[in-house]
Amino acid sequence: MVIRYAYLWRSEHERGREEGTKDRPCAVVLATTRDGEATRVVVAAITHTPPRDTIDAIEVPAAVKARLGLDHQRSWIVTSEVNVFTWPGPDLRLVDPRDRDRGIAYGFLPSALAKTLIARVLEQVRSGRTGVIGRDNEA
Repeated sequence: MVIRYAYLWRSEHERGREEGTKDRPCAVVLATTRDGEATRVVVAAITHTPPRDTIDAIEVPAAVKARLGLDHQRSWIVTSEVNVFTWPGPDLRLVDPRDRDRGIAYGFLPSALAKTLIARVLEQVRSGRTGVIGRDNEA
């Protein structure tokens, strides 16, 4: 699923920021619930220009962007850093603030792209190259 979220970049976090400076589309990489606990969600940002310190990213095909209703600029899903938060979090945003019925989700990534995204994030985590930014007290 691709949601609208106030993503906090690692570089912003390292400068002491607690909130992202921009609401952006983000791909949900993982959602998990353990033994009745709250659902924890891992999201990866979709951006036009990956931050300079980005190690790894996947280009989003133009057809996928069109189907999700995103703009026509080239974009990437950054796999070398993620935000983790308890669902639903205060940083979720409406896709269109003028149309509450649209909700917070743009739609879903195609299965093949979603599988590639998950594999790449796992690869980054296993190699110790992923920046994980916890967005709430339980992260």
